[in-house]
Amino acid sequence: MDQMTLKPRRSDAGFTLLDMLFVVALIGLLASLAIPGLMKARGAAQSTSAIGTLRVLNSSELSFAITCGLGFYSPDLPTLGVAPPGSIEAFLPDEMTAGFTFIKSGYNFSLAGTGLAGAPASCNGLAAGQASPGYATVGDPLDPSVARYFGTNSDGVIFQHSASLAATMPEGGSPPAGSPIQ
Repeated sequence: MDQMTLKPRRSDAGFTLLDMLFVVALIGLLASLAIPGLMKARGAAQSTSAIGTLRVLNSSELSFAITCGLGFYSPDLPTLGVAPPGSIEAFLPDEMTAGFTFIKSGYNFSLAGTGLAGAPASCNGLAAGQASPGYATVGDPLDPSVARYFGTNSDGVIFQHSASLAATMPEGGSPPAGSPIQ
């Protein structure tokens, strides 16, 4: 028998360097077009989360006033973190009441109320004269390119503005700037 010698076949299958560079450039172009849209979507999600957080703060203040404050509101976040007698849960979770401000979903939140001398003591340890007839809370974005600032007060209406409402949000009524969220 004749022995056949097999020669290795050369295959041209596969990508060339030029093909790979074209694919990488195309992926880079598509990514650069998608990033602004993703950033806009992230900002919208953070704003929606901030509105939800302000609604939670309004609900917890109302619950405090009805159950523990005898019609008066908590002047700060740590007071809302103390559970009333007979309850195992506080008005707000620990991550929202550890200090006088908290950060959540790209926003910095703060709550303040001015104590009224005639206010009674609350059932969760707030001394007489410290409860507030109203409160103001604001949510300011950590990223200044997000141009939606929020605020609310004891009226329960959430306002938005293109600048911080921290200095102008009253404890009741409408702020001098901003518009209510529908």
